[in-house]
Amino acid sequence: MLEYGVISQKGSRKVNEDFTGAVRKGDTWCFVLADGLGGEGKGEIASSLAVQSVLEYFRSEGGLTRECLEKCFELAQDGLLKKQREMNCSNEMKTTMVVLLTDGKHARWGHSGDSRLYYIEDGERFFHTRDHSVPQMLAALGAIEEKDIRGHEDRNRLLKALGVEWTSAGYEISEEVDVKESDCFLLCTDGFWEGITEEQMLADLKISESMEQWLETMERELLEYGTSNELDNYSAVAVGKGR
Repeated sequence: MLEYGVISQKGSRKVNEDFTGAVRKGDTWCFVLADGLGGEGKGEIASSLAVQSVLEYFRSEGGLTRECLEKCFELAQDGLLKKQREMNCSNEMKTTMVVLLTDGKHARWGHSGDSRLYYIEDGERFFHTRDHSVPQMLAALGAIEEKDIRGHEDRNRLLKALGVEWTSAGYEISEEVDVKESDCFLLCTDGFWEGITEEQMLADLKISESMEQWLETMERELLEYGTSNELDNYSAVAVGKGR
């Protein structure tokens, strides 16, 4: 039996430009998270439009396939570009996005930008998607260490996102993985993962009895981090089996 929890807060900002959503079709769930970019309300429009287009498509035609994930990103992209033309704001209404499809036994995911999906196996080992950002590129080249991505001066410079013209696919899709009873997932915006290390995530998971409690524990630590740092919008979706 899958369970999930969601948090989404504006942090120190005036407006929350993050958006999340979840929908179930048959035995398969679709979880979506997006972090809007653009200011003056445009980021808020971008993230909500992207998430709603994914949920609407999955509700009617979705399944646990690579083709479904590709269609999710393509539809979100097309919808954003159309909205930009209507509002005469080309390239000003953008968003990151993460999509997870799972039936509790198998999972696939896709992402664009620097919102992340963490896949945690047995509560011990973790994998996370690689940001489409300048600091992630520098880490891949060995110019900086992975831990230095947090707080890097160019961390907000994205190499891929929805809402900009693509010359190639502006997203990445994973292979299907087999999910064990103890495995779980965390979708989160950069405003969330910037203030919490992976070691903290794992430690908090071990002492939590539910996905909601896991999020609540991490949020307390994030707010403590925010006492000496300005908090961006932060959002997260935790997905796993009943603990």
